[in-house]
Amino acid sequence: MPKSKRNRPVTLSKTKKKGREHKESIVNAVRQAAETYSSAYVFTFENMRNLKFKEFREQLKPSSRFFLGSNKVMQVSLGRSIADEIRPGIHKVSKLLRRDAGLFFTNLPKEEVERLFNEYEEYDFARTGSTVTEKVELKEGPLEQFTHEMEPFLRKQAMPVRLNKGFVELVSDFVVCEEGKPLSPEAARILRLLGIKMATFRLHLICRWSPEDFELYQGLDDSDIESA
Repeated sequence: MPKSKRNRPVTLSKTKKKGREHKESIVNAVRQAAETYSSAYVFTFENMRNLKFKEFREQLKPSSRFFLGSNKVMQVSLGRSIADEIRPGIHKVSKLLRRDAGLFFTNLPKEEVERLFNEYEEYDFARTGSTVTEKVELKEGPLEQFTHEMEPFLRKQAMPVRLNKGFVELVSDFVVCEEGKPLSPEAARILRLLGIKMATFRLHLICRWSPEDFELYQGLDDSDIESA
């Protein structure tokens, strides 16, 4: 009987070495980008969608480079203070890398970057646990968008439905989700079936750095850097 791959011993020293090498490659890439590109931005995101973000990255690849991952590694790459920063003033960027944030290096003009980020919006289906942005209620009566084969599945999602002459019918009004509440797994499935996209993937600029100046966005000021 062949041995299970799951039972193979793993040498921890090798995994640690691989992890260290990966971190070092990121540090080197970030530092090279800081030298190569004319400006750097910190951005945050709402409702991240990896595929959509990948498309955005590819769109800007000729002139720019994104980094998204360990904030701590990116902070070390740039330097956390005046004493160890790799370029003058760039430690301020490091201090704003927290929570859901990323780095964006580019040669694009400031106005073009601001336009691209401010206009960027991609709609998608909301995921379980996300906050509901609007109440969705279905009224009693036939549900013509669903075929009779879906009736058992809809009942499993707690919908009060039955088959009436081969058509799916809602026997009473049904609230799928309530505004401001967490989205349940059942409600997320129903919204997807209804084609209702409640999540909006957005990107927000936090700050901009260049060798000449540093700028904060979103009403932030120097105290936000000091408290970071």
